[in-house]
Amino acid sequence: MPLLDWLNKQDAVRTVQKVPYRLLEAVPELGAGDPDTENMLIQGDNLEALKALLPLYAGKVKCIYIDPPYNTRSAFTHYDDNLEHSLWLSLMYPRLELLRELLSEDGSIWVSIDDNEAHYLKVMMDEVFGRGNFVANVLWQKRFSPNSTAQYISDSHDHILLYAKEKTRWKRKLLPRDEKHNLSYKNPDNDPRGPWTSGDMSARNSYSAGTYPITSPSGRIIAGPPKGMYWRISFEKFQEFDNDSRIWWGKNGDNVPRIKRFLSEVMDGIVPQTIWLNDEVGHTQEAKKEVMAVVPGADDVFQTPKPERLIRRVFELSTNPNDLVLDSFLGSGTTAAVAHKMHRRYIGIEMGDHAQSHCQPRLKKVIEGEQGGISKAVNWQGGGGFHYLRLGETIFDEFGSIHPNVRFAALAAHIWFCETRVPLPKPAESPLLGIHNDTAYYLLYNGILGDRRPQSGNVLTQAVLDMLPKHHGRKIIYGEASRFGKPRLEAENITFKQIPYDVRAV
Repeated sequence: MPLLDWLNKQDAVRTVQKVPYRLLEAVPELGAGDPDTENMLIQGDNLEALKALLPLYAGKVKCIYIDPPYNTRSAFTHYDDNLEHSLWLSLMYPRLELLRELLSEDGSIWVSIDDNEAHYLKVMMDEVFGRGNFVANVLWQKRFSPNSTAQYISDSHDHILLYAKEKTRWKRKLLPRDEKHNLSYKNPDNDPRGPWTSGDMSARNSYSAGTYPITSPSGRIIAGPPKGMYWRISFEKFQEFDNDSRIWWGKNGDNVPRIKRFLSEVMDGIVPQTIWLNDEVGHTQEAKKEVMAVVPGADDVFQTPKPERLIRRVFELSTNPNDLVLDSFLGSGTTAAVAHKMHRRYIGIEMGDHAQSHCQPRLKKVIEGEQGGISKAVNWQGGGGFHYLRLGETIFDEFGSIHPNVRFAALAAHIWFCETRVPLPKPAESPLLGIHNDTAYYLLYNGILGDRRPQSGNVLTQAVLDMLPKHHGRKIIYGEASRFGKPRLEAENITFKQIPYDVRAV
């Protein structure tokens, strides 16, 4: 398979291995709603955040949608979108590698891009995801009228490149039917099976049993299908259909036969196509109005947001309620807002202060029940919640030990999050971090019990166990070492995990 090459590609290929694992630190005052939610808004560099998520979420994300910078030299204020071509490729490659690892085996990734980099991105994604896992290049009609200032040809579309993690396992869904899809179904002959439409009985594909003559009910002899065409069914099948009143001969019984298809027998949905028109999924002006309605002033930051209807289409085709979705270029927060309204779990990653100034207030308004975008279409009434997190200290030093700058409270919050997938409600001040689903979690670290001697600190001994707050159910204890053998641990209903080896680098 041909591969894309560019200046410094080898450095880009090695980037993932060089990115350190960092702590994810909860900021409770910026979260909102249900404290037991798994939804997350993460502020920080998306490369480091994706690396931080890898051990916990690898292989668990059902759908990824990203809208990366387009490299259009348009000098956005939100992103440095004026990157030299090779730098843009080097930015994308390691992020795509990590995103692939986060995808479930039956998952899919959708990437919005324009013509400036679409074809280079296609070749790069062939390399990262495998050319055989390419599904489609969707064209989204982003403008509803020509751009009068266009120098050459008005740009009216964006691409959305769609890849599956494993194409043989990914199953696309059907688009929901609505009344406009049923308008062509009538019942002029009062068939008891209800409304129907008719389809051409001839086809261009060569079919050896498709060249017979037909006599209509009026006695008209039809020698065969039109020149160069074939009946799409055999004579025996035709007779079966005619006897079952599934052939339409026209009002007077002398037309060329057509096959009746009943509304009651059609699929529950519509097969999606690769051209998405803006009257179906929205356009850029609609998207800007949606963002402005919930975050005034955002148009100065986000020049090309995506409409909620566009993201809804992506999720309709690729996910079910409660599936986990991810957007590592969250921008104005549209992906997370749509996921929330459609009852999908989500992780959104956004860099800089706008994660707090734009995404966070937008998601708070979603929880409060805002009625913009797709809210009415999906009957959104509010509810749910999200946690707000920032990237913290590097977990491990160059020797694989816990970094000396990591204090007890930070490591406690990290371990609790790894084990329960929800942040600690308040900073830990005791070796008992909390109880979740009748399991108690303890951390023996950094002298939390007074000192670091085996009999009194970071090593699980009988004396240390006697000092720990009691819990009669299952106990998970993190520490530097344990003096208990396997039978004793089982008798005490303890699972011991050794620091640093059992600390997951989330």
